[in-house]
Amino acid sequence: MEFAVIRPDEFEFVPRPYREQDPARAMAALSDPLGLTQSRASVWRYPSGSRGRRHRELVQEEVFVVLEGTATMMLGDPAQREQLPAGSLARVAAGTPLQIRNEADGQLTLLIWGAPPERGRAELLDDLE
Repeated sequence: MEFAVIRPDEFEFVPRPYREQDPARAMAALSDPLGLTQSRASVWRYPSGSRGRRHRELVQEEVFVVLEGTATMMLGDPAQREQLPAGSLARVAAGTPLQIRNEADGQLTLLIWGAPPERGRAELLDDLE
């Protein structure tokens, strides 16, 4: 197919809890609905106070687009804290430690796009705090 379209009301968000003490995040996979073959993509919702797992993608470069809210990203080693308001973008090279957090009061919504479309090639790291 030459193109594919998916609208926000068609996203299927699946809960993806990380820590018991945090509100559960949710993820809508876009790769299959869009027919992506050279990259992968998803939309994530982070309720206030939630965080993702600190990790490093071993082969995948990722781009993060803040659609709503403010993301706190812990990037590199030693970690550098970056506050990204709505409309911000961040590129993270393969091998770079990262963690996403929602330390703000409202919901955080992110588009995460990575290439190549590798799955299961990440190293899980200990949380910083």
